[in-house]
Order: sequence, then C-alpha cells, then structure tokens
Amino acid sequence: MKKRIIPIALLIAAVPFASNAQSPDKEVYLRPSYWRPYDQRGINVFETTKAEDTIPYTGKRIRFGAGFTQQFQNLKHENSATNNGGTTVATAQANKLYPLQSGFMTAQANLFTDIQLADGIRLNVTTYLSARHHNEAWVKGGYIQFDKLPFKGQFWTNLMKITTIKVGHFEINYGDEHFRRPDGGQTLQSPFMEGNIMDAFATEIGGEVYLQKNGFFGMVGLTNGMIKGNVDTTYITKASDGSVIDGNVKRSPSLYVKGGFDKQITDAVRVRLSGSFYHNGSNAGSGLTLYGGDRTGSNYQNVVEKWVTNPLTASAAASASTAIAFSGRLNPGFSKKVDAAVVNGFLKVKGFELFGTAERAEGRTSKETATRLAFQYAGEAIYRFGSSEKVYIGGRYNTVKAELSGIANPVTVNRVAGVAGWFLTPNVLLKGEVVNQNYNDFPVADYRNGGKFHGYVIEAVVGF
Repeated sequence: MKKRIIPIALLIAAVPFASNAQSPDKEVYLRPSYWRPYDQRGINVFETTKAEDTIPYTGKRIRFGAGFTQQFQNLKHENSATNNGGTTVATAQANKLYPLQSGFMTAQANLFTDIQLADGIRLNVTTYLSARHHNEAWVKGGYIQFDKLPFKGQFWTNLMKITTIKVGHFEINYGDEHFRRPDGGQTLQSPFMEGNIMDAFATEIGGEVYLQKNGFFGMVGLTNGMIKGNVDTTYITKASDGSVIDGNVKRSPSLYVKGGFDKQITDAVRVRLSGSFYHNGSNAGSGLTLYGGDRTGSNYQNVVEKWVTNPLTASAAASASTAIAFSGRLNPGFSKKVDAAVVNGFLKVKGFELFGTAERAEGRTSKETATRLAFQYAGEAIYRFGSSEKVYIGGRYNTVKAELSGIANPVTVNRVAGVAGWFLTPNVLLKGEVVNQNYNDFPVADYRNGGKFHGYVIEAVVGF
C-alpha cells in the first residue's frame, strides 16, 4: 500500500499544474519543447518534429500529466476444445474458459513527468500507477531527448536542425501502431480499445538517432533487446535439460531502423508512409520482448483464457487475472531470435482517416532449431466530425496467421471492431466499441480451438 500512496499523492499535487498548462499563458512556462501532448492534440502525432518550437527556453521547468481509464466490459466467449467441462474450480477441466459476467474493470492510471533541463533538452519519466498486469506502482521507463546540443559552432546548430537523439529506457520506435495503441491508463489517443492482435510493443535500454527534413525521416536504434537490464551470466549451456538446443547462450543487442515520408500536402490532406525493421540474432533464450513487452495488459479482460491452473488435481486454482493479462492477443513466442518488418500507411483527408499495417516476423525459441513465420494485416477507417473533431466513428479489421511452437499447422486469429467516441473536452473522452474475434485452425486439444468472443466495451478516459 505504501508503494502506491506516494505516487498517488504526487499525482494529486500535479493536477493544478496540469490544469494551468492548458491555458496559453501558462503553457509557455510548463510544457517542454519538442514534445507530444497527452490530450487530444497528440492524436496522429508520431515522432516529435523538428519544426521550430514556439516555446522559448526561460529556465528549467517541470510538467506533470496523467492518463486515467475506466472500462465497463460486456463480452461473451466460447470454445469447442476437448476437456472444457465443469462448473466449479474443483471440477473444471483443462480447457474450460474463464466464466465471464459484465462489469467494471479495475481503473488504470499513468503518471507523466516531463522536465525541460536545458534549451532543446528534455527528460521524460512515465510511471504506471495502476495496471491490469501489475498491482503495484512501477516505472515504465525514462529517457532524455536532445533536439539541441550545448556545443558552440554553426556545425552543431545546423546538425541539430534535422537531428534528434534519444537515450534511456524507452518505448522503442518500431512501426507506427505503438503511437495509436492504448498504454495502461493512457488510452485517449487510441481510437479503439486495443492495439493489434500481434502487439509489437517493447521498452528496451538503448538509443535512437533521427534525421528529419522536408517530410522525409529516418531513424536507427540500438538497444539491449530485453525489457530490463541484465548483467548476470546465462547459466544454461547445454541441451540436456531441454532449454537450449543450439548451444548459443550469447546475448545480442537489437538493431532496428525506420524510415518514411510524412507531409501535410494541403490544408486538407496529409500522407504518411513508413517502414521498420527489427533484428535480434540471439537473446540466450531469456525472452525477447518485441511481441511480449507490454507490462500493463489487454483491455479485453479474461476473454478466451483458461479458468484454472493445474486442472483435475487437488491443487487446482482459478487463474489469477494478472497471470492472464494479455487476453485477445497472439504472441508468436520468438524468445530466442527475431527478424520483423512492418509497413504502415496513413492518409487523412479532412476528417477522414485511413491507417494500415502489413507485417512479417520470423523467429524461434531456444528450444527450436528452425524459425517460424507470422504475418499480420490490419486496416482502420476513422471519420472525425466537425472542425474540432470532437466526435468520431470507425471500423477495423485485423488478422494474424502464425506458426506457433508445438502446433503443426499455422493458426489464424481475426478481429472485427466498430467504435464511436466523443471528446467532451480535449482532455476527456467517452468511447464504446463492439468487437468480434475468432480463433481458427487450433488443434482440438488446445483451449483456443473454436474460440471466439464478442460483445462491447465502454471506456471513459482522461488525459492531460
């Protein structure tokens, strides 16, 4: 409990600062430069730009912000797998799905701390105060971003007009979907309840360097390839225990690149096209995080999840919600090595938006010798009404086809969703989604065989 009191107290203290930050006369003194806002202004903002920032540097300043999300879920699910009988924890069989009723999920909350350290140099720390996957408050990550350097000379001035440097423990910039997905309590800039089924999201330790000019941009990143720091020796060095087959226990860094074009063609038309590639050759089987790096959890709670652990034994127990926190997603399980590439397209014509994803990933675990493939395609159409775009409606189709470890043939997961949202203010959003998701081609002994869920989720969001 003590761990949560201090962050909550800080959040309460931050409210008046954040409220004042919305007024133009206070904005100069509180918000940092080269920054993505956490309210409606941050929608469809991807990388921070190199346009001349209008906030002059007048000394160090600090800004507190937050994201709050409260959800009501009414989803139903079913499967046709074998061993799915039983009506109590004691009698439930191995593939019995979690019993669902409509109700509220535990609220989620993020705390954002942004500090302007010097002219063109800012620091960010994000804390998850409440999340589905963790009951305690903990830090997502922190980084320092340089859009100017404190070096004298025209060379450095000209270089930093097109260059951004980011160093720390941060959300890596692979693909564009991570700018549109929910992140714990920060769901205001996500038009739907969830991100993609195969969720490419990770926080890793390293650095990124960006070049941007005339609408074109490029980035190269180098990280440790893990969700946290690790300096110990990998102790598994033989295949006899079944944990490592190839004998390669070397940890390799992750290298990733991104490039594209993003331009406001006319006052009414904006076009963006980007491509990303991520590579890690060996992580010693300790767990790559590209498709399993989210530590907050899914916004579809307990759907198509097993009800009990250790079924048909005296130690049978209901699965804890924190242990099945990623419902509705499909992680291909590339924990040893991975090569992933994604192309994203974005088109905005007045209030109409199109956003698309085409992704290919290849990798394996330390217990495999051959790599497996996974493919993902997604398309979104959104229409935002009025000059201030306070109301929107939209639809999405998402499909994943993947080869999974231990399953002979590829499986497919499809999702169709429709959504509507209303910004009461730039900081307050109410949205509702109707969703239908199907699991195809899973073996009859797998709990996802014939799996499906459908229904609606309503979400109330605050972001500032």
